[in-house]
Amino acid sequence: MQTRAMIAYVSRSGRRPRYHANDHGRDILDLAPMEMDISDARRVAATLDGAGFMLLAHRSAVGDFNEPRAVEDCYRAEIIELVRTVSDADLVLIGSPGILRFSERSPFSGVLDNSRPARFAHVDVSDRTARAFAERAAPSGRRVRRFVHYNLWRVISAPPQDVPLALCDARSVAATDLLAADAVFDKPGEPEWSFEGLVLAHAPGHRWHWFPDMHRDEALIFKTHDSEPGRAHCVPHVAFDNQACPAGAPPRASIEMRALALWFA
Repeated sequence: MQTRAMIAYVSRSGRRPRYHANDHGRDILDLAPMEMDISDARRVAATLDGAGFMLLAHRSAVGDFNEPRAVEDCYRAEIIELVRTVSDADLVLIGSPGILRFSERSPFSGVLDNSRPARFAHVDVSDRTARAFAERAAPSGRRVRRFVHYNLWRVISAPPQDVPLALCDARSVAATDLLAADAVFDKPGEPEWSFEGLVLAHAPGHRWHWFPDMHRDEALIFKTHDSEPGRAHCVPHVAFDNQACPAGAPPRASIEMRALALWFA
């Protein structure tokens, strides 16, 4: 199922982009939307080292992903084991809780911390941030040979999705397409903090993909940084409007976990 949709790129305006987890009224984002083809990824043999993403059959024992304790006690361990199996890494770490997101039609969208879909094409971490996080997390005395940051994305609402996720094949992205930006985490009542992420400027050769009709027994894994040359480096991604989705479909709800895999020398 190929579709066309507007992809919210960021223009090369010269202003350093800045975006917030909650208060988007403070964002500095010069958006330059472009209509792009988005191909059905279920019809291609995508791999983590090729395109930078893949879809896995994965059944979770979590009954309700809206329960933080269930996510912390059960889902975290499930994702660590999943990433370890897929990557054969020496160590897999998850440093943050699961992030619940809801399409704008949901009453929960924007109510919880960082709960809106990401509406501009981006990569979670820049190379500099990815290395700093890996160095901070590595056990003392161990020399890291390779590190990879992964995003694990799962739909927890019934298909079809009104606001699915589009992923850009890592092989179609040039380093010059990626613009450094400040990602600001502005949870109400807590001090703000930030790190450097990336946003995506348009190039006509970008190859976009999506997985139609995802369900909760599937896990989408994609790279946000791989330190080893010759493998898929990072996958820009963005939420988009599925114009073919019936009006009565439930609003998309999803959970993502961010994992760091380490290989030691």
